[in-house]
Formats: sequence, C-alpha cells, structure tokens
Amino acid sequence: MTENRRDIHNSEMPALCQACEARHHGLCGSLTPSELKSLNAIASRKEVKPGTALVADSEPVTHYSNILSGVVKLTKILADGRQQIVGLQFAPDFLGRPFKASSDTNAESATTVRLCTFPRNAVERMIEGSSSLEHRLLQQTLNELDEARGWMVTLGRKTAAEKVASFLYLIATHIDPTTDESDGITFDLPLTRADIADFLGLTIETVSRQMTKLRKDGVIEIVNNRHVTVPDLERLAHRASV
Repeated sequence: MTENRRDIHNSEMPALCQACEARHHGLCGSLTPSELKSLNAIASRKEVKPGTALVADSEPVTHYSNILSGVVKLTKILADGRQQIVGLQFAPDFLGRPFKASSDTNAESATTVRLCTFPRNAVERMIEGSSSLEHRLLQQTLNELDEARGWMVTLGRKTAAEKVASFLYLIATHIDPTTDESDGITFDLPLTRADIADFLGLTIETVSRQMTKLRKDGVIEIVNNRHVTVPDLERLAHRASV
C-alpha cells in the first residue's frame, strides 16, 4: 500500500473518512484519498437498532455497506419457517456480495449497528477500475471461506463444551478489533441464548449449562446474563480447542 493511502491527514481526504474507524481496515483501506472523496460523495451513514432487517433473502441488491461497529447476523429461512444462522459479520466487514443481482441470505442487526452505505452501481464501477479494491474484497471473501470451513469443523466434530467456548472465542476476537487483551476482553453477547443455540446446533439448556461451567471454572465472568469478561483469552482458546 502506498504512503498516500495511509496518511489520514491528507488534505484531499474527506474529514468524515479521516475520523472513520474502518479507514485502514475495511473496503476503504485500499482506496486513495481521491477515490475516498468520490465514494464519500455518494455514501450515507446510519445507525440501526438491534433486530433491524438490513437485507432480505432473494431481495434485489441496491446498496452495499461497510460495517463500522456492531454485529450483523446472517440467516437462511427454510420453507417451513425454520431459521438457521449461517454467519456473523463484524466491523470492518463489507456487507453484500458484489456483482450479484439479489441476496441469498437475510442480514439483520444483532446489536446496534453503524453502517456506511453506498449505491451498488457506483461501488461496482469502482471495483472494475481499482485492482487494489478488487483484491481487498477477494481477500475478505477468502477469509470468510476459511472461517466457514473452520466453523464446519466446530459444528461437526466439537463437543458441546467446545462449541460454546468456540462461540465465545469468536466474539471475543472479532467484536472489537481495537481491544487491548492485556486487561482481559469485555463484551455484551450479541445473540440471545436461543440464537446461540441455533448457531451451534444445541439446545438452550445445553448452552446455558456450558456457559455456567465456564463461569464456575473462571474461564469467563458473566454479569446480568449478557455482559461477559474473558480474563485470559488463551484459556478460552484452549477450552475451544482452537
């Protein structure tokens, strides 16, 4: 990456982009200041409450988004109404699948989510003209593929205890990339117990039982059923068999 891509104080860059948390890590990290200026002119920022539908399965795609903060839940709905959570997205992930006319998953905010949104056509034109942007999106796609394969191992081979620990490890290592691990990692669970059970293929009772065991063993601390602290990430990784 060239130096002018890294200089957040470059006078060509919009002030909003200079202060953006995703500036160097997501989609925009591969753009020059002039490209950011063009993108900023058509971008809109918004904050949505938990449970807000962002994209519907089979819905025509009109916009893409950078996730600036929060957690997005990706789901598939079966013909009989059953839901399966197929993935989670975190900042600074790119929400959407370029060059695809319609979505093949539902996307819903699991927490309060802040988004920077762009029209589909403008982003796709920019991708076609920027090899670095194309490379960044390919890199994210391959990372998601690697994570999906890893999650297949979790769901297919790990014990219930390892599955719950793996879920907590996933959240602890993704929900806030700026977290300083030296004093432990603290976060609010982005999913309900029912959603965690759905995501892991377990019952709600099993999820609660395994979280209680992790708490009693000192691997995690839980306050008010949702607020979790991981004092030692390596201990949690060991319990998750990572």
